[in-house]
Amino acid sequence: MNLEQQTRALLDLVEADRTTRLATILDEARGRADMLRSQARAEALTRLRQAFAEQRALRQERLAAAMARRDTQRRLQAQQRTAALLQLARQQLPGELVALWQEPAGRAAWVAQVVASARAHFGAGAWCITHPQGWPADEQQALARQLQAGDGATPSFVADRRLRAGLRIAAGGNVIDGTLDGLLADRADFESRLLRRLEATR
Repeated sequence: MNLEQQTRALLDLVEADRTTRLATILDEARGRADMLRSQARAEALTRLRQAFAEQRALRQERLAAAMARRDTQRRLQAQQRTAALLQLARQQLPGELVALWQEPAGRAAWVAQVVASARAHFGAGAWCITHPQGWPADEQQALARQLQAGDGATPSFVADRRLRAGLRIAAGGNVIDGTLDGLLADRADFESRLLRRLEATR
């Protein structure tokens, strides 16, 4: 083999090695590029999912906050309506109760209720019954007969011009106050009873 052939063979060998190395480098580069693209796609997909999750969470937080504000507003409106209703009741109830006392049937039911409460707490003996002026004498006498016959109580009747409606019964140092003022004296109790009655009608 002459020098030219040797040189050509050597050059062919170098070229083949260069081609092989170049192919290897290109394959590695393509592999790395494919891997980087896959990683980039995966990272982009992860970021996209995180962004969607954050947006969903933010939307849910905003929705929950809006619902909480709505519920709070509804509760405030309900409380305001209840307060207005109680205020109206406090204004109108005394007049309604006075009107009830002035009607014979209403007055009879009122007296029966106060007397029933007194019977539950008092025994026989002297009962002092304080009442508004103008309570008919025949109703007082009928009550006196009923108490003496049924309970052995001896009632005395005292008219009080300050009372507008109802009775106050005292016996043995105890008092059952069924007057208008007595019924309305405990504002919290009055309001809670009224609210219970309203809830029962809903």
